[in-house]
Amino acid sequence: MSELPEADRQGDLPAPRETSELIGQEKAEAAFLDAYMSGRLHHAWLLTGPKGVGKATLAYRMARFILKYGDAETAKAMGATSLQMDEADPAFRQIAGLGHTDLLLLRRPADEKTKKLKTVIPVEEVRRTAGFFGKSAGGGGWRVAIVDSADEMNANAANALLKVLEEPPSKSLFLLISHQPGRLLPTIRSRCRKLALTPLAPEAIDRILAHHAPDLSPEQAALVAALSEGSAGRALSIAAAGGIELYTQMMTVLSSLPRLDIKALHAFADMAARRGQDDKFDMALELLGDWAARLVRTLSQGPDSTTLPREGELAARIGPRTGQSGGLDRWVEVWEKIGAMAARANALNTDRKLVILNAFSLIEAASRGLTVRA
Repeated sequence: MSELPEADRQGDLPAPRETSELIGQEKAEAAFLDAYMSGRLHHAWLLTGPKGVGKATLAYRMARFILKYGDAETAKAMGATSLQMDEADPAFRQIAGLGHTDLLLLRRPADEKTKKLKTVIPVEEVRRTAGFFGKSAGGGGWRVAIVDSADEMNANAANALLKVLEEPPSKSLFLLISHQPGRLLPTIRSRCRKLALTPLAPEAIDRILAHHAPDLSPEQAALVAALSEGSAGRALSIAAAGGIELYTQMMTVLSSLPRLDIKALHAFADMAARRGQDDKFDMALELLGDWAARLVRTLSQGPDSTTLPREGELAARIGPRTGQSGGLDRWVEVWEKIGAMAARANALNTDRKLVILNAFSLIEAASRGLTVRA
């Protein structure tokens, strides 16, 4: 693994370009394959859907297929009927190692001095397309650019990409990955064919966990699947980052609301903010923010079959206070502020335990019907 962090890699898990299997997105894959085989391949595709459902994995499957076969007639002659490719195939190995000369990956770069990822995709990254598309493709074939994710481009980068999309080079394919397409320029969206990927079914998450996290008990796997909300990437992150233990302790702290158990809170904060374990801190804030989001949904719409038992019990206890003036708005504000805290903590060198304690302070205030202050 590279010494510098990679924006498209989660911990020690394989990066999407190194992943051969894609589960649960057969409909999206078939739509691309049909367009390619029928000669109606659009030059730019916008792959949308929640994080972790396979958008980047699909983008690399699309890229491998195009760069291996070139044209549809060749693919048909060689009997290709899906985007699946053997990991021993030269095209797979070259792309997995980012060594294919006809593939360009645009992502948030790492700062070589600080060894940290930049917060955006800068315009300099997108300007690399000029040199990339300015040279001839190997064998006169296709050239593919993947943007992961397009949501992370700054304004100048987005405008630079738009210019390329407006006048695409011959035999070029742009694959834009987007978790929040509403954040993209409307003119970028209008120049792409949208390919929507959906959250995975519980059965698909179970298959992925059985393969990548076989040591989980059935009960643990069921909890991870419920917390993942249909995201394979999120399920694997929860399993890898100790998310089960974090969630269990988090719910122990939350169950003491409306007045938090200070001893339990500090024990959780110490575990989440331990030095050298960035993934645990990130996971703790993510789990807390997701709990707040689910609480808002439960309080506004009522519990359903997906409501976790301990969360349902907590919502029932908090619910009466929510009926007070501005109650639901307070919880929406908590959810938003926890998300902002996570973003600030990743961008700045902050006291991580204090961040966790402040997040729970917001939650305690809201549960008691008090004004939420960050």
